Amino acid sequence: MKKLSFLYIFLLLSPLAMISQEQEKDSVVDKPERPAFESSYIVDTPTDVLPTKNTLEIQMSHRFGTVNGGTNDLIGIWAPSNIRIGFTFSPHDRLTVGYGTTKFDRLQDFNWKVGILKQTRSGRIPVNVTYFGNFTIDARKAENFLVEQHRYSNFHQLIISRRFNSKLSMLVAPSVSHYNLVPQRMRNDVIALSLGGRYKISPQTSILVDYTHPFIHHLDGADLEMDPEDGVSLGVEFRTSSHAFQLFISSYQGIVPQKNIMFNQNNFFDGDFLIGFNITRLYNF
Repeated sequence: MKKLSFLYIFLLLSPLAMISQEQEKDSVVDKPERPAFESSYIVDTPTDVLPTKNTLEIQMSHRFGTVNGGTNDLIGIWAPSNIRIGFTFSPHDRLTVGYGTTKFDRLQDFNWKVGILKQTRSGRIPVNVTYFGNFTIDARKAENFLVEQHRYSNFHQLIISRRFNSKLSMLVAPSVSHYNLVPQRMRNDVIALSLGGRYKISPQTSILVDYTHPFIHHLDGADLEMDPEDGVSLGVEFRTSSHAFQLFISSYQGIVPQKNIMFNQNNFFDGDFLIGFNITRLYNF
């Protein structure tokens, strides 16, 4: 009787054990994939990277003048440079909030990034989906504006990224840039599409590509001399556990996204590019 009782109990409990093992196996396989990128920006385009909760990220961005901008400026290094210093904080694993100040036009940007979907190792969710936005204030003197509202602009971007393997990651990111004040005949809103990629050539070193195309359509259908040029960037990234350094050439000098997309006049393929670098540093609390 005892043997039969043990056999009966075993038969009752064995399906539960199998279910528990299967759930444990599924939870391991379906863990979130590692971030597609290793820095919060790929040159000028935000990525899917969201530092863990209670992380402070310090950001320093520098853009020299264009390499063909003069005869005595040492490939733009002695020319007027644009600089942005900023920081972001992660109150949650899927949220960052930040602030930055930029030299050109004294732009003060308040930004945020939200993780919507995370790519899983099982492939059940094949991509990351992240939202990035900012609200920017032009802090130049009052005589530059007819009304206070002309100082304001904002930017919204949906970042769709995928980590294909340990070396290759790519993203596509549609965006909308809005300025309250624009030149005559120019629209206040511009839709753009950014494409970016990273390929690792060593555990700490990656090649970066960043491209942005603005879709311009004026009220009268005619092209304007002030129409923005595409943004093209090529660079290299050096990464440690808490620090990233990106060195690149780019046609963008504005740093703040909507400034670049709506007003860039540099044509990369005509030699209108500059040397720039980004530095980020993480502090965990």
